[in-house]
Order: sequence, then C-alpha cells, then structure tokens
Amino acid sequence: MPTVFVEGVADPDRRDRIRAVPGVRVEFFDDHDELERRIAEADAVAGRVGAEALARATRLRWLQLWTAGPDAALFPEMIASDVVLTSCAGNGAVPLAEHAMWFMLTLNRDALRWVHAQEVHRWERHTHGELNGLTLGIVGLGHSGADLAQKAKAFHMHVLGLRRSDRPAEHVDELLAPDRLHELLARSDFVVVTAPLTPETRGMFGEAEFRAMKRTAFFVVFSRGGIADDAALLRALDEGWIAGAGLDNFGTEPLPADSPFWTARHTICTPHNGATTEGTLRRGAEILVENLGRFARGEELVNIVDKNAGY
Repeated sequence: MPTVFVEGVADPDRRDRIRAVPGVRVEFFDDHDELERRIAEADAVAGRVGAEALARATRLRWLQLWTAGPDAALFPEMIASDVVLTSCAGNGAVPLAEHAMWFMLTLNRDALRWVHAQEVHRWERHTHGELNGLTLGIVGLGHSGADLAQKAKAFHMHVLGLRRSDRPAEHVDELLAPDRLHELLARSDFVVVTAPLTPETRGMFGEAEFRAMKRTAFFVVFSRGGIADDAALLRALDEGWIAGAGLDNFGTEPLPADSPFWTARHTICTPHNGATTEGTLRRGAEILVENLGRFARGEELVNIVDKNAGY
C-alpha cells in the first residue's frame, strides 16, 4: 500500500475524507521540515518538495501541488525527474474571476473616491462609467479565464480571448491567436491576464505592449507576477500610457513597503489574495481525493502538469 504524505490540511472533516480513500496510507504533516526529513518513506506527497529533499525521495512517484500554478515547483531537478506533477488547476477559478470583476467595477466607477469620501463624511457624487458595452480582452482562457468570460457577458461586455489553442470558447465573442496580441490590446477597455507563468509568458507585457493599449484602458493581473515587466508597467501607469491597473500579483512578493506600486496612479494592489477562500480549499481537497483514488487504482491522474510547457 503506497504511503502518501499530506501537508496543509487543517480541517478535521477534510482530513477524514482524505484518510478514507481506500488503497493508500495517508500521513498528515503540520511541520514541513519533518515531512522533508522523512521524504524517503513517501510514495507520493500533497504539498511542497524542494530540490534537496527530492534528491532523497527515492520512492516518490507523484507530487500533488495545492496551487493551480506549478511554476514554484518547476525547478530543474523536478523537471528532469520521473515524478508525476499534478496541480489544483481550477480550484480558484471562481473567486479569481470574481476578483477581476471587482477590480473592473472599482476602477471603472472610480469607486475609491466614494471610500475616501466616506472616511471624511463627505457627500461627493461623480459621473462614473459602466461595464455595459465595453470590450474585455482575456489573455489566457483556462479555468479562471473561461469563468471570467461568462461573468463579463452577464455585464453585457464584448469579450476577446487569446490563447494558443483554436478550440472554441464559450462566452467569448472573438478568439484570437497569440500573434494577434497587439490587436487585442488596441481594442480592449480592460486587459485581464489569467495566463500561467511559463518561459513563454514571462515578460510578455513590456513597453511595446503597454503602449499598444488604449490610454483609457485598464490592466488587470490575477494569475502570476513576472508576466508583466514591473518597470514597464510602472512607467505605463505613471506616464499615462494606460488609465490604471488592478494587481493581485507582482514580480517580487511580498510587495516591499517602499514599492512604487503602492502609490501608483489609479492602481489597486491586493496581496496575491484573490483566491483565498474556503471554496478554493474545499475544491483543492476534492482534487486530491480524486487523484488519491486514481493513484491507488493505477489510473491516470487529473491535472497533470506538462513540466516542459510549464502548466
């Protein structure tokens, strides 16, 4: 019976559900260092395994990540290994799409003016925008991008989607190939990045991309930092190439207290927090339970990561 080490699960009911999967012996860890000290005993791990521990993980066949994005686990030793890597892709799609809608509504209505006015007890009305009729460009149409497209259509937006596959996408009015990125940027009132961080997407938004956007357009990121070049984005914000931004991800995290992003023009910063919900944790546990059963039965796992592609 294979031994599976699981970290990051505090809820007793979830532990019971995971422990109840037949055909595997599950051991829970609250101390990551202890897990890595005993890594040679594990056939599978749900959690994190660093490069040093991986070298001692002689029995390890499968690593289940708790994150949707696998980039932190794609170090050279892991890529070169035979360990099957799976992610929790899709578990945070709903709250991430909600976070993007909140960014768009807040920026479009300049809603922070109301917040500041309330703080000083001032009745301050202003003419604001509406999402109705605006164009949303989504870069990446995975789980969260697809959910965002559906939500945007409920707000009567025109949705452009960009991805490598030409597979039809529900709720997307026009599907564009990656070589049409600048067309998407020029047409969009909001550009939302939902793509994973891969060698292909790292730094894909630089000066040329921000200059291709409308001066009235907003830039939103909720997937990973590093897809946008931070220096170019700050110039775009400070010099008015774009109207503003909603940022849940940054090239350096935690965002330093002296980072200029905190005070950038028309910018909302949140601490990589868009999917920190009870529902995300619950769906992640459900993915693990499904994969534990498949692992015990010798079946193909779900959410397998292409370690070379990066997602």
